[in-house]
Amino acid sequence: MLRHPGQDIRHAGPDTLAQALQASRRDTLATFQCWEHWLGQALPTVRAPADLNPPLWELGHVGWFQEYWVGRNPQRHLGAAADPQVRRQRPLHSNADALYDSSRVAHDARWTMRLPDADATRSDLQAQLAATLEWLHAAEPDDRGLYFFRLALLHEDMHHEATLCMAQSLGLPIDEPRWQPAPLASSRHALLLQAGPWRLGQAGGGFSFDNELGAHEVALAACDIDSRVLCWDEYLPFVEEGGYGEERWWDEPGRRWLRSTRPAGPRFLRREGRSWQQWRWGRWQPLDLRLPACHLNRHEAQAWCAWAGRRLPTEAEWEAAALEWPCDFEWGSVWEWTASAFKPYPGFAPHPYRDYSAPWFGQRAVLRGASFATAGRLHHPRYRNFFESGRQDVFAGFRTCSH
Repeated sequence: MLRHPGQDIRHAGPDTLAQALQASRRDTLATFQCWEHWLGQALPTVRAPADLNPPLWELGHVGWFQEYWVGRNPQRHLGAAADPQVRRQRPLHSNADALYDSSRVAHDARWTMRLPDADATRSDLQAQLAATLEWLHAAEPDDRGLYFFRLALLHEDMHHEATLCMAQSLGLPIDEPRWQPAPLASSRHALLLQAGPWRLGQAGGGFSFDNELGAHEVALAACDIDSRVLCWDEYLPFVEEGGYGEERWWDEPGRRWLRSTRPAGPRFLRREGRSWQQWRWGRWQPLDLRLPACHLNRHEAQAWCAWAGRRLPTEAEWEAAALEWPCDFEWGSVWEWTASAFKPYPGFAPHPYRDYSAPWFGQRAVLRGASFATAGRLHHPRYRNFFESGRQDVFAGFRTCSH
């Protein structure tokens, strides 16, 4: 079976984890350096879309998170069974919890806080990572002993992608080839999903996020599912035929979004005569119609489906296709909206990082897959991403199913 890097990293031992932690930190620092070159030292003064953070706060937060759950956590050896309220050792800086604890510091407050400067923050990250690697060397090389190291690694990768989302929203030039979208080379064709039971969710060893656990059987009806996501060449006819002006294609939440935002078309696109241009990494450029349709929210995805006589797949259908057709089901170019609300699986039990899943159940929709801006370590066919249906800053698109 075709495997993705995210499947291997969840079972990785100390040596591989140590290399990955250092690689993730290099990505964090390299992208932050782009912010420095662009903004100078005025890093906290820029406003960004809701739920995104000042780059200097992001930098401090990923180091704080690693220190909080690894270096300061006396129960790190217990893995997911650790008490999240256990008394922690003192942080590297006495006020670190007040500055960087995302459970305590509201998003708006992060933009006005007096934070340590960039050089001091980088110095802290170096010391925090060195301590983490020392603890990793001494850890038991089993799933419990390595749980918080794997969590800290994937958490930093998530924040790196969030920083890239903010860079796109604010027009920051990102030239690193690894974070560029690629045209979709294959044709979009149908894969047939057979009717029958599917075991949805994670079971067994290795690392899992709490919302992935609770594997349970669901019944799938027969349907066909697209072999890949839509490209712009397939999405734009809906726009050109006036789809954003015809409420009949939009469900009620979509109509409310249309009325409140009055979009002329997809975000980051504009029409020049008969051609389209795309705003990417701070400049307008001709749109390659074979690129995956991106920065679409769930309302836009569902409206296109209604116009085309299709629908979004459920997350169970997506997962089944990804695992049953590992060579034919292409994913990883953009996050993919599904028809599923973000809800707990049966028997859900929160892991120590309490704010990861439970606060968002029932409020967000599930996305599956990964994007061109996602570190390979996060590519996993059972990973559940989740966002509000109206978000357009995410590197997200969609594929479709038959009714």
